[in-house]
Amino acid sequence: MHKSHISATAFLRSRRALALPLGVALVSAVAFLPGTASARPAAVPDAPASVSQALGLPSADAASMSYVVNVRPGKGSAERAKKAIAKAGGDVVIAYDKIGVIVVHSANPDFAKTIRKVKGVDSAGATRTAPLSAQADDALESERPLTAQEARAAAGKASAGQDELEPLQWDLPAMKADKAHKISLGSSRVTVGVLDSGVDDTHPDIAPNFDREASASCLGGVPVQKGDAWRPVAGESDHGMHVAGTIAAAKNGTGVTGVAPGVKVASLKVAEPATGMYYTEAVVCGFMWAADHGVDVTNNSYYTDPWLFNCKTDADQKALVDAVGRASKYAERKGAVNVAAAGNAKTDLAQDEILDESSPDDTTPVPRVIKTKDCLDLPSQLPGVVTVSATGAKGIKSSYSNYGNGVVDITAPGGDSTKYQAPNAPAVDGRILSTLPGGKFGYKAGTSMASPHAAGVAALLKSTHPHASASRIKALLYREADAMACTKPYDYDADGKVDAVCEGGRNKNGFYGVGMADALDAVRK
Repeated sequence: MHKSHISATAFLRSRRALALPLGVALVSAVAFLPGTASARPAAVPDAPASVSQALGLPSADAASMSYVVNVRPGKGSAERAKKAIAKAGGDVVIAYDKIGVIVVHSANPDFAKTIRKVKGVDSAGATRTAPLSAQADDALESERPLTAQEARAAAGKASAGQDELEPLQWDLPAMKADKAHKISLGSSRVTVGVLDSGVDDTHPDIAPNFDREASASCLGGVPVQKGDAWRPVAGESDHGMHVAGTIAAAKNGTGVTGVAPGVKVASLKVAEPATGMYYTEAVVCGFMWAADHGVDVTNNSYYTDPWLFNCKTDADQKALVDAVGRASKYAERKGAVNVAAAGNAKTDLAQDEILDESSPDDTTPVPRVIKTKDCLDLPSQLPGVVTVSATGAKGIKSSYSNYGNGVVDITAPGGDSTKYQAPNAPAVDGRILSTLPGGKFGYKAGTSMASPHAAGVAALLKSTHPHASASRIKALLYREADAMACTKPYDYDADGKVDAVCEGGRNKNGFYGVGMADALDAVRK
């Protein structure tokens, strides 16, 4: 049945900064959509020809752009392609021969068009629409920090065996993680890679579980470990830090407790410090580094900029789908379970068409109707990736969470406005409490927060079944989830109007997929 398209205007702002009622500060949820209001110049004179023509803008060769060129895997193919790349005016930044993805910089406005004609090139395209030298600052709004008074109150209510702030973490019992921890905290031989804005490994709740060897900065597509490059810099988004704490904050008597507090966490920095953009070359690097450094689970609480949806019918965007798809598949072949956020635009991703008014998000957005059969949110809608929707403290779909029958695989706590879904005492906030840089703690909400909960359960499963393949861990994750029937009618703000329609049955539906990720079953079965 044909479904009318729905605007995804909110898509853009929702992923980077999720606003919730009750006078709450904007909640950073980078994992869900492109950057917030990034630089919006009236024209993009330095964009490559293919992109400029699509946007109806002039092109010029004043500045370099970044591209991915996809060829057949293997050193021979890459070497042949490099000669053609140089001839077309491109400079190779790095070549991932194992998957046939080459990152290139070029000031030639016709570079992509030219290189696509070369024998052996499967696809090629610009990874952004803004030139490398024209990235504007687009800092994320901060979450609500935990107050000293709340911290003292929580510590006073903590029972034996609980960390001081654990009474505020309603999300742990929601997926039976508190019960799971009495059996197992997870194995230190298991590592979860956080592809995000960086992790502060000096935080008391992160330091005991940090995997330095598996951490790197992937900005620009090139892995760098020198100088603790994986850490967020001053003034940068604390999004990755919050995600890391949800996965593996140590159970050490203080602070918060992660879903898998005994496993290791690694930082794979893929978000541009100035813009908060997650570009293809960095995402490819993140997956490749994780795969080659023994990472067992990756968490992806973002979507790959600048396109909210990458359409395989567009030459540039097809190249991005190919590149990220190859990298994520490689990571899974090497044993990693890839987990990703579904997004925060309260949109049905199973519709035939969606109006995307936010792309490209690094220059001037141009409204377009996308056909969902041709266009993917990267990496969450790639084959093999676990797509996670969010629930609030009352156990129903979060007001903002995307959904879609056949798109959402599983659900996990992501938080919601306390007005809509208030937690039971002693918890006081409907959002998710986790770690922030500098030894601090704070609340955020979003599918960005749901994804690491599911990733934590996957890490517990890997701890219980150390020799299981990625596909086996995913099968267990789905089989052990607690089935959740559709919420009907779904009226999160109780105004008498249905806010979303859930399709599917009790065991698999558009709101919750196969159900709530179950941490207890993960450690005992």
